[in-house]
Amino acid sequence: MMNISEALEPIAAWFSSLGIPEPVTHWGHPVMMGIVIFVVGSFVGVSGWRGKLLQDTDKDAAVKSRSAHRQLAPWLFIFLAGGYTGGVLSLVMQHQPLFESPHFWTGSIVLLLLLVNGAISLSGFFGDKAGLRVVHAYLGSTAILILFVHAVLGFNLGLSL
Repeated sequence: MMNISEALEPIAAWFSSLGIPEPVTHWGHPVMMGIVIFVVGSFVGVSGWRGKLLQDTDKDAAVKSRSAHRQLAPWLFIFLAGGYTGGVLSLVMQHQPLFESPHFWTGSIVLLLLLVNGAISLSGFFGDKAGLRVVHAYLGSTAILILFVHAVLGFNLGLSL
């Protein structure tokens, strides 16, 4: 049976054939994903919590924050999923094992958490249940916190390669 690295090798070979400089192959994923995590991820988390916390005191600000959260959260997931794919390919291009790094596993967990969180949101919180809105807030916050740990693990991984 072929392992995942072997299956991805033709794609990695094609990217390698483009003559991408080694520093870009090595540090491109961490730099771009760092921006996504710290800028977009933080904005999505803060706007979600702001919408939740202001709903009783400043309805207009709460509506704006919820709207911003609703518009940007799907993009965060798309950017993270794309970055995940790029990170995996970067490891294959550098002939590194995929499943041995906590960085790989934290990235996988975050995508799973955000997928579940998106399903909760897209369901309309199963009839706008307050408890599911709380679950959504804390699940999203957990994902963001894991992303911060993920970034540190990724930086350490980059230094070790």
